[in-house]
Order: sequence, then structure tokens, then C-alpha cells
Amino acid sequence: MMSTESNPNELAKIWAQNPYFDEKDRNELTSILDNTKEVTERFYKDLEFGTGGLRSIIGMGSNRINKYNVRKATQAMANQVLKTFGTGKSVAISYDCRNFSDEFSKEAACVFAANGMKVYLFSELTATPLLSFALRKLDCVAGVMITASHNPKEYNGFKAYWADGAQLTPPIDGLVISEYEKISSWDQIKFEDFESAKSSGKIEFIKDDVIESFYQTIDKYLVNRELTQKSGEKLKVLYTSLHGTGLVPCRDFSHRQGMKNFDILAEQASFDGNFSTVVTTPNPEDPKALKQAVDKMLAENYDLVYGTDPDCDRLGVVVNKGGNPIYLNGNQIATLMLFYLYEQHKLKGTLPKNPLVIKSIVTTNLMDRIGEHFGGTTLSTLTGFKWMMHLWRELTDKGTDFDFLFASEESFGYMLHEEVRDKDAVSAIALFNELALYYKVEKGLDVVDQLDEIYKTIGFCQESLIAKTYAGLEGADKIKRIMEHFRGLTSNFAGESIAIKDDYSTLTSRSASGEVKMLSSEKSNVLGFHFESGHKLFVRPSGTEPKIKFYTQISLSEGELSAQKEKADLLIKHIESEIHKVIDPL
Repeated sequence: MMSTESNPNELAKIWAQNPYFDEKDRNELTSILDNTKEVTERFYKDLEFGTGGLRSIIGMGSNRINKYNVRKATQAMANQVLKTFGTGKSVAISYDCRNFSDEFSKEAACVFAANGMKVYLFSELTATPLLSFALRKLDCVAGVMITASHNPKEYNGFKAYWADGAQLTPPIDGLVISEYEKISSWDQIKFEDFESAKSSGKIEFIKDDVIESFYQTIDKYLVNRELTQKSGEKLKVLYTSLHGTGLVPCRDFSHRQGMKNFDILAEQASFDGNFSTVVTTPNPEDPKALKQAVDKMLAENYDLVYGTDPDCDRLGVVVNKGGNPIYLNGNQIATLMLFYLYEQHKLKGTLPKNPLVIKSIVTTNLMDRIGEHFGGTTLSTLTGFKWMMHLWRELTDKGTDFDFLFASEESFGYMLHEEVRDKDAVSAIALFNELALYYKVEKGLDVVDQLDEIYKTIGFCQESLIAKTYAGLEGADKIKRIMEHFRGLTSNFAGESIAIKDDYSTLTSRSASGEVKMLSSEKSNVLGFHFESGHKLFVRPSGTEPKIKFYTQISLSEGELSAQKEKADLLIKHIESEIHKVIDPL
């Protein structure tokens, strides 16, 4: 029995007595049976297999990530692989630095192997983009990355990938979820001993030639290789992996790129699932996570700090501006990257005939403006690279004449090429190395100066994010109340008149005059407010964390740049103040 009992206390007792579980795991449950709140949090529901897989706090329970739920999720994927592709297929698996990641990766491998599949497994912790790349390189039909990305140390997760190298999207995600929900007994999960499966060749460690091919692929898409080889020592960079998987690929590729002064923050170079030196969560979006690196940058006069999250799919950048640290947000980093790519390809005559950029709806409008400026196309999807790659797959299936150029989302995710079908901090660092060096050596500008040049050329936008965490069952209820409140807004918010309200849960776009149009998208619990001023506000619960996020986008075109920045700051402060007035009492 899994979780047919509706009473968390009764279900916890059943789990604590089930001989399928290891004795130490049963003892963990026995020790908390008298703690009603803890039992409820662990057992009030099954851990859901979402559209990207599993993610939760590590521990025993139906609503926790543990090796048994990893087995269950793997069996669901195996069932769908067999239905879709038949027998004799291959899968790829990787894992990051988190606690139990290595163990969970082997658990998944043992289930796939028991279902008759060849398993390619990375022998050491590896960045998420390498998993996506290896999956296609090795002709696999599915893949798993054991990671909880940038979540706190208490978390781990199971990212599910399909044959195109991207995370699951419709219709496959629904089919796998259905298989997951059909598993009602642990006896339905097949399992083979790891050493036995490895000895028989069912499990094989991935060889170094795959990693070398990954590096060669990144190099192929860079535009100023000669500059980094010739002048790489002129840019001084300090990199922190935040104890994660980025250490080896980011260091090794940057050095082979010619970046001789690409140094590692030694204090955070060890692989540590507890992230013991990180002040907050291991998330480069959070300035506090980069504190040690920034302090050293200022003390030793580095030009830049880079930080990547544990599975190395997000990149944060901090600029040393005359002794002051300037923390670039994800929109600014993407703006610099995209403008540089268009600019350099244009200069070199290598710009594709029909360049395409894909971004999320909550990512800066500057991406659209840059595309218009250089004659390219920009398309938007729901938040998440899985949706961007879902769109790209649809376009390629239709025989598109678009040439993929770049993809990004505001949450520090960037994709330089489509041979990796997920955000990729390794290639992002390679690209930023190149552009920062180019503007310094060729233009005498740091990247903050270059941002201002871009604003003067294509217009000014400024974005802001509020991310509020509301954990557990009570938190889920609060997030629901917040969404209901904002869903009820019709005419104005924070002094801004609502011209159009997009509700992605119903796929409707309603204008102030009452006209309703249908949105071309998958359904999602997201609201978008387009104000008459041209500014925007998006509201969405996170799909991977107990958070709700508010994205404010300000677009200005009149006046001097300094005045635009000042006005944008005031507008954002006012809108965010009104958001807090609403959500805090709810």
C-alpha cells in the first residue's frame, strides 16, 4: 500500500511497519509519529510528479523525496518509454552535489535496468546541461537529472527528460504522470541490484569523450575565439560554484578558452550538499549567496564575479564598478548576451537569415526590441525552458525556416545553442567571458557601461521581482488566496489602469473594453496585467518551490537615461509597496 489512506497519522504508521522500506527509514518514521504537524506535512498528500518531475524536502513520507519515490517516478518513466519506443532503448542519468544525489541516481539506474533498458550513468556529479547534451549524443530516449537546482539544502529532486533532450512537456508529461498515478503498490516497481546490472552491461558509465564533445560544441557557437586566445589574460574573473557541479566544466572550458585569469573561490570549491559556506540558499540570484566571492573581488580587484547554482544551469554575474559591486539581474545578463551575439554576427556577416530568440513571458521586453533592431524574431512562452524547447520542437517538427540563436529567462537562465535543450551556465560563462573581454579590450567599456549603450540604442526597461515563500499546507492555502485576489482585479492596480488582463489558467485575454481573446499557450496558473502606460505585472506561483512571484516590468522611452532610471525606481517601489499591502494581511 502506498497512500490510499486519507489520514496522515494512519498512513505514517503503515509506512513505519512496511518491510519494503529499509529498517533505518522505518525508524525515522517511528521517531516522529507523535509529532502531528510533522506527520501531516509528510503524509497529507502524495509527492506529485509535476510536468518536470519531483522536487521536495528529503525524508521519509509520501510527500517527501526519498529513494522509494525516486523508484516510483523512474518506473513511471520506464512504463511510458516502453509504450512509446518499445524495448531495447537507452536512457541517461546524472546527479549533482546534493545529499543523496549519488544514491538516488543509482536507484533510478537500477529501476531502468530492471525494465530492460541500457542505462548510461555519469560516474561523477555532473552539470544539468551535460545531461541534456549526453542524452542526444548517446541516442537515448529519456533522461533523469537528480537535483533540486537552487533550492535550500533540505531539498532534492528528479528532473525528467525525453528523447529531444528537453524536460517533459505535453503530451508526454501527462502520460508519464498517469503512469505514476497508476502505481498503487511498491511491488509494481521493478528493481535490479546495481553491481549486477553494471557487471552485465545494463548500466554503463559515460565516457570522457562525451564531455569533450560538449566542450567542442560550445566552442562552435562562440563568435570571437581569436580574441579570448589572444587577450584572455586581460579580464580578471573570480568564479564560485557554490559547492556545486559547475566547478570542473566552467573552470576547464574557461581555461581552454584562453581566460588565464579565471580563478576559483577555493572556500566554495568543495562538493558539499549542505552548502556550509553559503549564507543563504545556493542561488546566484541571491546577492547574499555570492558574498564571499564579492568580498574577494573587491579586495583583490577582479573585474567580475560569476556564480552558478548546484546543478550549473543558472549563472549570476557581479561587476566591480570602481570598487562598488553591481549585481546584474537575469534580464540584464541576457540583454548583454543577446545584443553581443546579434552585433558580432552582423559585423562578421554570419547572422543567420532568420534568427530566432525564445524567451519567457516574464522576461524583459528588451529581448523583443533587440530582435526588432537587428531584424530577428522573438517569441515568448510560459516560464521555464521546457516550454521554450517545447515551442522549438513544434517549430522544427513543422520544418521551420527559423535559425535558433538564443533563449533566456529572467531567472538567470540562458541557452547559447540548441544542442543542449535546457538552460546552460557553462556555455553562458563562455559567452560572457568573450563579451566582457571584447567590450573591455575593443571598446574600453565594462559591461555596466555597455548596458547603458544598449539602453541608448534601443530604449530603457527595468524589471523587478518579489518572491515570497509560504511553505507547507498553510502556505499553499495563502498562495491560493493571493492568486484569487489578483485574479479578481479588473480595472486598476497601484494607480495603473489595466488595459489587458491575461489569465493563463483559462487562456483568456480580456481588454478594458470587455473584448476577450484566446491566448495561444498551454494552461498555467499565471496572471499578466498590461497597463495603459506600457508597464506590466505578472503574478505566478513557482512550479518548483513553495513561492509566489511578482514580476514588475517598466518600459520608458522619453527623457535622459538618468531620469528614466530614477523614474523606473520610483514606479517599481510604488507597485511593490502596493503588492505588499495586498499580500501581507491575506
